[in-house]
Amino acid sequence: MRFDIFTSSLKKAVPAILCVVLLALPMTGFSQDETEEEERKTSRRSELWNGLYTKYRIGKKLFYYGEYHLRTRDQLVQNMGQIYLRFGLSYIINKNLEITGGIVTPFYWAPPEYAEQEEPYDNVVNQFRFWQQALFIMPIGKAKIYHQLRTEQRWRRDYYVGSPFELTYRWRYKISSYIPLNSYKFQPGTYFLSLYNEIFMQTGKTIIRNPFEDNRLFVGMGYILNDKIQFQVGYAKSWQQKSSGIDYVNRDLIRLSVYHNLDLTKKKSPPVNFQPVF
Repeated sequence: MRFDIFTSSLKKAVPAILCVVLLALPMTGFSQDETEEEERKTSRRSELWNGLYTKYRIGKKLFYYGEYHLRTRDQLVQNMGQIYLRFGLSYIINKNLEITGGIVTPFYWAPPEYAEQEEPYDNVVNQFRFWQQALFIMPIGKAKIYHQLRTEQRWRRDYYVGSPFELTYRWRYKISSYIPLNSYKFQPGTYFLSLYNEIFMQTGKTIIRNPFEDNRLFVGMGYILNDKIQFQVGYAKSWQQKSSGIDYVNRDLIRLSVYHNLDLTKKKSPPVNFQPVF
């Protein structure tokens, strides 16, 4: 790796790095007003997130988009956490704007504390969601900045037997940056630095004390094997607020991801802007 290329890339990426980090700072101290009767309670756990991201061209500007996740928790792999399936269709409006919509079908395993309750519960519950997204791309020097706006309509229920499904809405904003380290552009053989911060808000009749749901700050490294396959590994810090409003979860997330792209059209179209993650 040429040192001058590496140094030049980092210098030009400084604004992107600062933007991602500064956005996370206000959320790390987020809490609701505490009273004499209530004090914030924080628990901590570690999780391992394995993900496969697919993007397959099925038209000149139309793509099938899919995410497939297996997530474990507690000492990274002690207990099952989620199986998370996201499907959608993406449409490329231009080189700087893309829209996507689809469905999500996650399955959640009950946390260990439910086993301590006398009330009967289901060990696995599912959710139903619709989702929509707009992705804005901003080149800055050799780096790329992505602004992702995502909305979700979620029908979810508690783990206790007979709990009804309730509709809530989630609003997500993510700013991310990808910075090539050993090349002046994204191409096969390129290592890149990956940074993002994502804020989660939620609304609905049952959302009373926790409109803020989560904040995730991520730093990782990626590698472009070829024009079809990319890899990424990194660490995310998640600060999550529970429905009580006073219970928080401080999560350490290890993320391992593979990205697979294919062009399924008979007449091969020009490549789309490099987008390793959404």
